[in-house]
Amino acid sequence: MIIAGFGMRADVTEASLQDALDQTGYAPDAIATVADKAEFAAFQAFARTQKLPIRTVSQDGHDHAQTHTQSQASLHHRGTGSVAEAAALIAAGAGATLLSTRKISNDRLATCAIAITEGS
Repeated sequence: MIIAGFGMRADVTEASLQDALDQTGYAPDAIATVADKAEFAAFQAFARTQKLPIRTVSQDGHDHAQTHTQSQASLHHRGTGSVAEAAALIAAGAGATLLSTRKISNDRLATCAIAITEGS
């Protein structure tokens, strides 16, 4: 299963999310983010438009995820180098690997990373 993990700012738009996903070059089976961001209206609308289920990850597990990229803002606010990478890896489950490190939307409001579950 291919999971698109997202990080985003509070003022994110559906277009921002789509741009970040498009930059990865993958079509996911589900999308994921941390629980508090999963409630953002634009993220909910994006999931409906894409007809994709949302997987939420807890901040606790997120803090310990090893990411390939390192955003200082993400480290400071979330305790991980990339919210998108951590969400994708955690939602994909044990043994997941990244297919795409985080990509940043052109307006810098969203990031997206892609992970695949072991054996997919």
